[in-house]
Amino acid sequence: MKNPQVVETIEAMHEVVEHARRKGLVVGLVPTMGALHAGHLSLVRTARAQTDFVVVSIFVNPAQFGPHEDFHRYPRPFERDIALCTAEKVDVVFHPDAGVLYPPDYRTYVEVHELQEVLCGASRPGHFRGVATIVLKLFNIVQPDIAYFGQKDAQQTRLLQQMVRDLNVPVRIEVCPIVREMDGLALSSRNVYLDPEQRQHATVLYRSLEEVRTRIEAGERSGARLLEVLHGLIAATPGTRLDYAAIVDYQTLRPREVLEGKVLIALAVYVGNTRLIDNVLLDVGPRG
Repeated sequence: MKNPQVVETIEAMHEVVEHARRKGLVVGLVPTMGALHAGHLSLVRTARAQTDFVVVSIFVNPAQFGPHEDFHRYPRPFERDIALCTAEKVDVVFHPDAGVLYPPDYRTYVEVHELQEVLCGASRPGHFRGVATIVLKLFNIVQPDIAYFGQKDAQQTRLLQQMVRDLNVPVRIEVCPIVREMDGLALSSRNVYLDPEQRQHATVLYRSLEEVRTRIEAGERSGARLLEVLHGLIAATPGTRLDYAAIVDYQTLRPREVLEGKVLIALAVYVGNTRLIDNVLLDVGPRG
């Protein structure tokens, strides 16, 4: 089985993609920070099915971590990641050093106002500035036709959709479903931080979202009442602390008092010291 080509410089990445384009290949990009799991691999498989030339970027982006977050201990199992990319027939792994993407005189950042300050942005100031900046840089470097992201990072995907539209970036964003463990826990590279007891408690995110989904399907449309359900279930689970629970309009990410249309129900919960996120995106019709 052929290993993917590992590219570490912008110039080499441009050359590789230019060669693919001369052959008429459709380019797909899966941006990651490595520590690949089944969620990432589902994106790679979708890219493999829909495009001719698959690039996976592996870069732990310092610009999206706050000063007291887990940048330095974020898992970086590069050899394992390469083995997984090999098994999925990835063509190229783009693995630049931080100095390549952020040289000492770097000055420019991208912001998506109104969408970046709420939900995760409220408790992680500057996070989405870092995300938007690195993703736009990757789009410019790799020049993909389609880029693949997971629904688990719903705010991120919404923000990137806005960025691509506003800045006229010729990339289609494909949002793929959340991949879960058998008990519902959304796959995340940070799940490795959980001890066995915390891992069990972490299922409260999925259980809470499913309870709210059930109530909406039964006709509940009050955002306030549904938020009470979320708060109550998290509060009743040992070892957890709610960062936020939100029920918002998907387009604006503003709270919805009465649910209708495309609605995002999102949670961020600390399980021990590990911050986990999860969400469900629903098309809510009028109460029957």
